Amino acid sequence: MPNTGVRVIDAVVNPYTPEFAALRPAWSKEFLSGKVGVNRESLDGIPEDDFLKKLDGAGVERALLIAAKAGSKQHAIHYQIPYKKVAALVERHPDRFSAIAGIDPTEGMRGVRELEKAVKEDGFIGAHLYPHWFEMAPDHARYYPFYAKCVELDIPIQIQVGQCLRYSDDRPLRSVGRPITLDTVACDFPDLKLVGIHIGWPWTEEMISVAYKHPNVYIGSDAYAPKNWPKEFVHFINSWGQDKVIFGTDFPVIDIERAVAEVDELGLRPEPKRKFLRDNAARLYRLE
Repeated sequence: MPNTGVRVIDAVVNPYTPEFAALRPAWSKEFLSGKVGVNRESLDGIPEDDFLKKLDGAGVERALLIAAKAGSKQHAIHYQIPYKKVAALVERHPDRFSAIAGIDPTEGMRGVRELEKAVKEDGFIGAHLYPHWFEMAPDHARYYPFYAKCVELDIPIQIQVGQCLRYSDDRPLRSVGRPITLDTVACDFPDLKLVGIHIGWPWTEEMISVAYKHPNVYIGSDAYAPKNWPKEFVHFINSWGQDKVIFGTDFPVIDIERAVAEVDELGLRPEPKRKFLRDNAARLYRLE
């Protein structure tokens, strides 16, 4: 186990057992192995018990599992993970997992009602959004009913910011998630708990500026290996931004054990490290 000295909460995790891996299209697996470098032996998924052992090996006490909605069903290139499948996995291991609901703005009020049902009936504790999959920036009006519902339900929403990669040659997506667009959302919804995930790269300093400006905006550290984080981001975690950062991996994009071990090598001070790896997420998602 990495010597973090902290029990960890991973706030951004894609469920990747064989059951969930089978739901992903072929292009997704090619992206994970080719662009991201995920071990090909892992592409068919990791058995549930082995995944729990991986969490134990990294000192992770809880993982927040995303029922992702990567694109509208109206598009041929998309994938969506059913809420009920993630809820069932959480139900089997309620002491280790919590569920996060992906949103699809093209579903309109039907999607808003499904989000509310997932929270109230299935115990989901947050929402998640991939703006580039819908080619609409985070401050687009079609997201606003979902944001309003998140405020009403008092749940955070994770929003991918920064550049999106090329997932499939059949449908390259525009990078619509500049971190500065969260500034507009935070101004319009000062009670909405916003988490800009994927560190906003290559506009990480822009993401830091938005998190510093707004008390309701946080940064998720997922999708990029800690050893490659910009020095400005590491400094933010270790000093003036220690209350505004949340650990995540976007597993299987970044291996959880690798990420925790690399965080341990960053030289963070004990208090900021504890806040980053656990306390901030526990407070934001009310996991105490």
